[in-house]
Amino acid sequence: MKKRKKLRDLNLLDRFLFSEAMEDKEFAENILSIIMDNEIELKYPPQTEKEIRNLSLKKTVKFDVWSEDVEDTIYGTESQGRNTGNLPKRSRYYQALTDCNLLEPGEIDYNKLKETKIITIAPFDLFGEGRYMYTFRPMCKENPKVILEDGTERIFLNTRGTDSENITPELKALLEFVETPTEEVAVRSGSEKLQAMYRRISSIKSSEEMGVRYMQAWEEIELAKQDVREELREKMWEEIELAKQEAREEVRNEMTEKLELAKLEVADQKSCEIAASLKEQGLSVEMIAASTGLTIEEIEKL
Repeated sequence: MKKRKKLRDLNLLDRFLFSEAMEDKEFAENILSIIMDNEIELKYPPQTEKEIRNLSLKKTVKFDVWSEDVEDTIYGTESQGRNTGNLPKRSRYYQALTDCNLLEPGEIDYNKLKETKIITIAPFDLFGEGRYMYTFRPMCKENPKVILEDGTERIFLNTRGTDSENITPELKALLEFVETPTEEVAVRSGSEKLQAMYRRISSIKSSEEMGVRYMQAWEEIELAKQDVREELREKMWEEIELAKQEAREEVRNEMTEKLELAKLEVADQKSCEIAASLKEQGLSVEMIAASTGLTIEEIEKL
């Protein structure tokens, strides 16, 4: 098994700590308020590991954290520690499935769709411009100033940005805190929100109950990975055995075909020898053809 990180060493890019911290309504409000640069008040406590599905046989999505504010804006927030190479299109899929569940069956007024914001926090720069924050909204290709006001927004946050001019100091401090959730970073920021967030992180890391939950969650994940690896291994061996069987069958068929062809060649050779002997004995071509199965043309060439 992979070596388990200690609870005290986790940061907010680790799913366990991120989910546990974001279950707290105040913590989620603080992080969203800093990101949106606006005071966010949530209507309900956030939901972690929120699964959204459309049709039972289609792929579902699971948000790290799902929340809704008093203005009916939906926030799907993800902590993404690894660049999987598909995040832009994954965010598109998350956006689409989110919208599919916002209207009741039979509803025809699309203006009732709530505003949605899909937020991804990551320790890498997806777009290579050094920004801490990339915000995407649909716009007109011919005139980028014309925005399609459909109520959707996708935000990618880069904890390792370099361009400090286009974000608030508090957001920059938050993104540092995501990777290094220490008291020093929280205090240095001068942000009351970050200091409150640190207290929540500190209480999680010092909790014996949380330590047990973390260990259990880690073991469940590792066992699930082990099951997947075993399943893949079994499937691989099945495919190898099937390939061997198909190869043996192919060789067998090829050998059978060659054997039959050899038999036919031997038979043809023997017929030619018999026909030549009969021809020397003065038998008519017609009689030789009837006896050997050769054609008159083949016999005349002998």
